[in-house]
Amino acid sequence: MFLLRKLVVVSPLVLIACSPTPADSTPPVVQSDLEGTLFIANKRGNSLSKIDLATGAEVHRVDSCTNPHELATSPDGEYVALACYGGTTVDIFRTGDLSRLRSIELGENARPHGIVWHGNGHLYVTAEGRQSMFRVQHPAGEMAIFEYPTRQRGSHMLTVSPDGDRAWTMDLGSGTVTLVDLFGGNPPRSQQVGDEPEGISLSPDGGALWVSARGSNQAHELDPTTLEIRNTVDTGAFPLRLAIRPQGDVAVTSDLADGGLTVIDLATAKAVRSIMVSNPEEARNRMQVTILWSGDGERIYVAETGSDTVAEVDYESGTVLRRLPAGEGGDGLAILPQGTDGKD
Repeated sequence: MFLLRKLVVVSPLVLIACSPTPADSTPPVVQSDLEGTLFIANKRGNSLSKIDLATGAEVHRVDSCTNPHELATSPDGEYVALACYGGTTVDIFRTGDLSRLRSIELGENARPHGIVWHGNGHLYVTAEGRQSMFRVQHPAGEMAIFEYPTRQRGSHMLTVSPDGDRAWTMDLGSGTVTLVDLFGGNPPRSQQVGDEPEGISLSPDGGALWVSARGSNQAHELDPTTLEIRNTVDTGAFPLRLAIRPQGDVAVTSDLADGGLTVIDLATAKAVRSIMVSNPEEARNRMQVTILWSGDGERIYVAETGSDTVAEVDYESGTVLRRLPAGEGGDGLAILPQGTDGKD
């Protein structure tokens, strides 16, 4: 049985109120019939932005930790968690006013990156510098923190099973995907996948694990239990991220080098179309990274970290509807749909 470290923390840090930081340059505001709230981790600006999707305007920005990357919203819509890649903490903010609730310390060299706030209320986060991942019970309340080793270099992104019993990490340094048994006591199991694998997503029913290999311009479907490769699909150039539509019918890769999105039909394991977000020349400057689906599967949000924008793409037509403002180096994305918290 592998070593499991548990830490228990029950008292939050003192509340920190942060002042909004004005954007240096923002795209023109465009009205939309879409309602909801988008949050952006600005990795070069060391800040967190809040975007009103109805107006397209940045309505609030606060200072954050150093070099924040991925982020996730709580199931009840009250909080957003930020993985502080330049440090050792996960920081929890209230979605309404972006006041900081607490910083969750993960230990020396943690460098947290990938993060999931599961429907069970627990946070799951990779700790790249520790070759491990964490599960945080009740992150906004009386916490219990558990660490699980992956034993792989650069455990970067992750996905979690619907029941919260298993997690899979994408280990950029080792070129592997690792299955972590969170409750059964089994040691982690890893499998080499493609060339420079980085993106990862699990189908909503838990039956298929998809990863993107940026170095070989491919996406791979794996058996979630055995980690055997079932199918391989060619994608656009440098598929840095992969995200499955909430409806479970397609996956999309974020192809950084050519500014496109490759749409993969999951039933047939075939690429069925490409969506151009920017042309290859523009792609060098825009540097698209993270992709995020709206809950209804009608929009794809594409972080363009080089131009400090987020492209909003209509999935059905493939049209870029507008470009939303972000802070410097906007990367990680999280969304609250209409009807949840997050309004000032």
